[in-house]
Amino acid sequence: MKTLFHYNWLVREEWYQWCEEVSEEELLKKRTGGIGGILETLFHILDVEWSWIRVLQGKADFKGTFADYNSLEKIRELDARFKAEVEEFVANWDSSMEDRVLVSADKDGSEYRDRWGEVMRHIIAHEIHHIGQLSVWSRELKREPVSADLMGRDLGPLR
Repeated sequence: MKTLFHYNWLVREEWYQWCEEVSEEELLKKRTGGIGGILETLFHILDVEWSWIRVLQGKADFKGTFADYNSLEKIRELDARFKAEVEEFVANWDSSMEDRVLVSADKDGSEYRDRWGEVMRHIIAHEIHHIGQLSVWSRELKREPVSADLMGRDLGPLR
């Protein structure tokens, strides 16, 4: 699991670099599918990752909106702000945490339960899903997407 978080962080950084070569207009443009445009998707990835990690730690959820972070620079700053806490939680993950139960309330107020391991795998899959959307949008812009290849990324233990 730690390897896949590390993979997502490396790919995300490569997408930030990719965005440096694209106009702000294209980065903000609403696109078909997904939750908005390129920058809004990157913001959404961060929001989901940090919010779930905070919930698992019993901390308050992040309440920021894309309107507050609607530039590449602001999103990178937000990522840097969240990263230390997320990386520490992931680095300290061990098998004893897998079956801990998170009790949450759904949007309609109904209670549901998830195992912590399930939440962690959801965070990983969620980002990979949205990175796929970025890849499609990249092709629409006639640009080469960031490689999604896991191989050759030196994904050893977290440093």
